[in-house]
Amino acid sequence: MTEFNKLCKKFEEMDALQYSAILAKKSAKVLPVLSEIGGSKADGVRIFAQYVLGAIAADGRLSEEEYLIVYPLLHAFFGEELDYETCKSAIRFLKPESKELNNVLNDMIDMFGLFDEDLKDDLIIICMLICAIDGKITPKEKNWLKELIA
Repeated sequence: MTEFNKLCKKFEEMDALQYSAILAKKSAKVLPVLSEIGGSKADGVRIFAQYVLGAIAADGRLSEEEYLIVYPLLHAFFGEELDYETCKSAIRFLKPESKELNNVLNDMIDMFGLFDEDLKDDLIIICMLICAIDGKITPKEKNWLKELIA
C-alpha cells in the first residue's frame, strides 16, 4: 500500500472529535497565510474556499457531513440560508470531469507554486479531511487529490 493510500485510510478511520480538532487547527494556521498571500483577509478566505469547495466537488456529490462542515463558509460567502438540497443540486453541476472543476483545479495548482511546503501540506490535509468526512475517500476524490499534489 502506498503512503498516499495509508494516509487516506488514516483519515477515513478518524472519529469526529479528531477530525474536527485537526480541521480547526489547520484552518486557523492556513487562513492568515493565505490572507497575506492574497493581500487581504477577504482574498485569503476566497482562496481557502476554493480549496474547500474543490474537495467537496471532487466526487461530484455533496454528503450531509460535507455540507455541515462547509455551511458556515457558505453562509459567510452568500449571506443567506442555503439548505442542503440547494447546495447538493449546485455541486452536481461540478462533476469531476467538468470544465469548471478543471479550471478550479488548474487555478489551485498554479497557486500552489506560491506556497511553501508547510502551507501545501496543510492544504492537502484539509482537502483530504473534507474528502474523508463521510468515512470514505472515493477513487474520484483520490484522483483529484493526486492531481493537486503532483
